[in-house]
Amino acid sequence: MKPFLFFFVLISTQFALAQDPNELVKAVRLKLEKVQDYSADIHIKAQVPMIKIDEVDAKVFYKVPNKMKVESKGIAILPKQGLGELNNFLTNEKAYTCALNGTKMLGDIKTSVVSVLPLTENSDVVLVKLWIDPLKDLILKSQITSKTNGTLDINYFYGDQAKYGLPYKMVFTIDVKKFKLPKSVAADLHQNKKKAKSEDGPQTGTIVLQMSNYRVNQGIPDAKFKN
Repeated sequence: MKPFLFFFVLISTQFALAQDPNELVKAVRLKLEKVQDYSADIHIKAQVPMIKIDEVDAKVFYKVPNKMKVESKGIAILPKQGLGELNNFLTNEKAYTCALNGTKMLGDIKTSVVSVLPLTENSDVVLVKLWIDPLKDLILKSQITSKTNGTLDINYFYGDQAKYGLPYKMVFTIDVKKFKLPKSVAADLHQNKKKAKSEDGPQTGTIVLQMSNYRVNQGIPDAKFKN
């Protein structure tokens, strides 16, 4: 009976930890903290109502705690909230509090839904919701509500770099009215809205990022991020 009792207690403890929102976010954070720097090739496909945006190839460089640079010959619409800024936000565990909002199926994966509320009054982030795979410690979906960009939904897809929490594909759904687009794109959007007879069409857009050729923890000099 003693081995059975020990096994039952172990399972109960693991279940309790899996349901603790702070432990869920901590496990995700510890995986993300394995990354000191990375670079990757990115193919960007943006679809925004009423304007045509060409697909773009770019290269992104990231280094902790908050250095990021994008190199591209075209206009790269690259939401930083889902790349470096969310990671930076989660790294400072004293800057937020977590609450569990139950579970939800995403495809065939049962995720734990966690709300993350900032504790600082001057934070641009109002609320973050995370759909976490508790078995792999990965964020499968996030919803970031900020003062400057409205609500941003992101779906994540993982491959070879899952051990670092780095996806090979990200799909952003943006609020076109509030999301900060590059100036030239925003100007085109404003002009087309003036010409349009009605604004009853879709008010959301999508941005799809396809990442490849990751180089993780290879060492990126600070000089790379200087203009």
